[in-house]
Amino acid sequence: MNYSFSDKVLGLQPSAIREILKFASEPNVISFSAGNPAPEAFPKDKIAEISKEIFEKEPTLALQYSITEGYTPLRDRLKDILKDINCFVPNYDELIITSGAQQGNELACKVLCNEGDTLICEAPTFIGSLNAFKSYNVNLVGIEVQDDGIDTEKLEKALQDNPNTKLLYVIPNFQNPTGVTMSLEKRKEVYRLAQKYDIFILEDNPYGRLRIKGEDIPPIKSFDVDHRVIYTGSFSKILSPGLRVGYVSGLKEVISKMIVCKQVADVHTNILAQLICDRFIEQTNMEEHFQKLREIYKKKCNLMLSEMKKNFSSKIKYIEPEGGLFVWCTLPSDCDMNAFCKKAIQEYKVALVPGNAFMVHDDDFTTSFRMNFSTPTDEQIVKGCEKLGRLSKELFGE
Repeated sequence: MNYSFSDKVLGLQPSAIREILKFASEPNVISFSAGNPAPEAFPKDKIAEISKEIFEKEPTLALQYSITEGYTPLRDRLKDILKDINCFVPNYDELIITSGAQQGNELACKVLCNEGDTLICEAPTFIGSLNAFKSYNVNLVGIEVQDDGIDTEKLEKALQDNPNTKLLYVIPNFQNPTGVTMSLEKRKEVYRLAQKYDIFILEDNPYGRLRIKGEDIPPIKSFDVDHRVIYTGSFSKILSPGLRVGYVSGLKEVISKMIVCKQVADVHTNILAQLICDRFIEQTNMEEHFQKLREIYKKKCNLMLSEMKKNFSSKIKYIEPEGGLFVWCTLPSDCDMNAFCKKAIQEYKVALVPGNAFMVHDDDFTTSFRMNFSTPTDEQIVKGCEKLGRLSKELFGE
């Protein structure tokens, strides 16, 4: 038969990361390409205990349809948590549970942007959100990420050049893929620009609890005096990504539209998973839990950084993150980054993610690639960095 795809999906391509993971799943490949939490970080015994308790005491609640907004006790807990950091104002804000934070990001674009409207984001940025935004045929404009966050001078120039801008998407804490943390000064400047040009900010914070050094910096949402920040969070990196539980908080009128759109998409987020998240918060000392996670990731990050320092050619530059799951590496400006990544997996059996997977447009130039330290074992980190070190010195010298 003859067929054609809709304009909304015609330009979408499979996730480069998912394609790389096909190779990374081979038993002899060391994968630095995933974005998964460390397996040892999953509180599997506690989750098993909670699940057993749910099915013994409340099986119908766990197995029946639920409401689109999400399980009310979990929503109330999250509202209280956000109120404690000045990120939820009851008279103005509302919060719903989503199927991961990415659904919240997708819904924000869906309810605020028409086709052709401009959405500004960091460059590079999270590929999942990029594809969600692209599916709505918005005009995507990427702004360079510097060592302390988005380039605010270029951001203002983009806002001037694109008066139809509706939304700015940022990941201020341990950004995916660069690992960069936006400074307090830049967070305030980003908010000032959003006020000046009357746009919404979509603040994505999946990694905020995974700080391994330095001091916490207040979210942009915490100084949102005129309710223009939409804040998304997730249980994926602090509990389990397989549960697919996230949340989005923002102006009540915006959230109410998201609820209608979510009803069309999936009716409601998995209710059993929501119950597990709710009971976990209720029964666990969350600060102790976060500290365990931070200890795991600090050890793994420091190991990767020390092995990179010991093995890599000095021509490869990299950002030392203050948290999160990733290290962003950059080759010399005259190098073919894709060829480097291809050689790494084909000849050295180490999987990396090419940086252009995270760029706003397919033809945007970059010589960077992303490495993940949370998923591989310590042994794999050491062995993989040794292999990449041999490759880098073969190509670039000491």
